[in-house]
Amino acid sequence: MLYSNQKVLITGGGSGIGLSLAKKFLTHNNTVIITGRNLSKLEKVKAEFPGIHIFQSDVTQEDEVKQLAAAVQKVFGGIDVLINNAGIMLLLDTGNENNDLQKQMEEIEINFHSPIRMLHHFLPQLKKSKNGVLVNVSSGLAFVPFAQSPVYSGTKAAVHFWTKSIRPQLKPYKIKVVELLPPVVDTKLAADADLKDDNLNPMPPERLADIFWKDYTNGKEEITPGISKTLKIMSRLAPAFIFKQLNKQAIPNK
Repeated sequence: MLYSNQKVLITGGGSGIGLSLAKKFLTHNNTVIITGRNLSKLEKVKAEFPGIHIFQSDVTQEDEVKQLAAAVQKVFGGIDVLINNAGIMLLLDTGNENNDLQKQMEEIEINFHSPIRMLHHFLPQLKKSKNGVLVNVSSGLAFVPFAQSPVYSGTKAAVHFWTKSIRPQLKPYKIKVVELLPPVVDTKLAADADLKDDNLNPMPPERLADIFWKDYTNGKEEITPGISKTLKIMSRLAPAFIFKQLNKQAIPNK
């Protein structure tokens, strides 16, 4: 694998994990392209980091993803690395019949359907690359679900098993498939979900990017920073125990 002079596309790159990964790839002399729905957020990144290229695009919209693929092909001649990072996390009490069903469906759409959609439309570009890489950002909760966020946990488990399934399928095309399974990271997503109140010690996104880069450049296919590694091990050794420990409070406060 090559780690510089690559064309890298990151979804949800305007903040948090996506932006930290964008800065890491930029530091190592790569062409970095970030996408997101919020244009003002992307423009702020561009102002601070002029070397980062921005495209406003919604990963849940088929036409917009098609247009993004065409624009990237026209401007950059395709990509070498696709990082599926965009995602949302909602706390939910499934026992409440007044839940917003549409928000739950949106969570599935962004977290699970969209990575499949992005790969589908960028697969021709990755195949043409001599160093094609797909990076899927899932979660340590793919190993042990967090009851307060059942839909999120389900989508990340789905991304995890999808990633494992397509890895041997893409190998004949020399496309390397990497999965990053973060712990709780100190981002807006974690703050919005009140995860800081659960004493989960969020990891700074810059620290996550450092760990990712070290493992990525060492050729690891499954990267489990912080508590994610513990969740993976305990999910095999003592699944009932670790589930109980993580879910002492199963229903969110609000």
